[in-house]
Amino acid sequence: MDEHDEQEFAEYFAAKRDSVRRTAYLLCGDWHRADDLAQTAFVAVHRRWNRIRDRGAIDAYLRTTLVRASIDESRRPWRREQQVERLPEPEPTGVRLDEQVALRADLLAGLKEVPPKQRAVLVLRYFEGLDVAGVAKALGCSEGNVKSQTARGLAHLRTALGEEVETRG
Repeated sequence: MDEHDEQEFAEYFAAKRDSVRRTAYLLCGDWHRADDLAQTAFVAVHRRWNRIRDRGAIDAYLRTTLVRASIDESRRPWRREQQVERLPEPEPTGVRLDEQVALRADLLAGLKEVPPKQRAVLVLRYFEGLDVAGVAKALGCSEGNVKSQTARGLAHLRTALGEEVETRG
């Protein structure tokens, strides 16, 4: 890569680093893993930087790479185990969902319970603001698959949060 391309990539990286890291965190629920996923995605973009003709498609390519890296990483055997410092205590009854979700940590903990592909669909739809067609393109699947994964993901999220989740779609 020549010096101009390196400078162009450095500017792109500086502009997108934080938002990609936040999206990665929403996908995996751990800041250290989010850093690794973001790095993996940026390395992939850097490798292909001089071959990317449509600079407007870089965001989509980066997002797709990030989601696929997250799903691939979640399939690794050592990621299936989760250690906790203390056993979870039963949730108090009578607490409204809007009070629970008001705390960001509760929503993020609920997202951790959703399977990786469904989590990716939910993050892209509701946090990244992509429509069904955009998510389908990013994940390389059909729009029907996105719709079914969204429904299943929301069902898992409802179960994880313990009450009915209101969605606007």
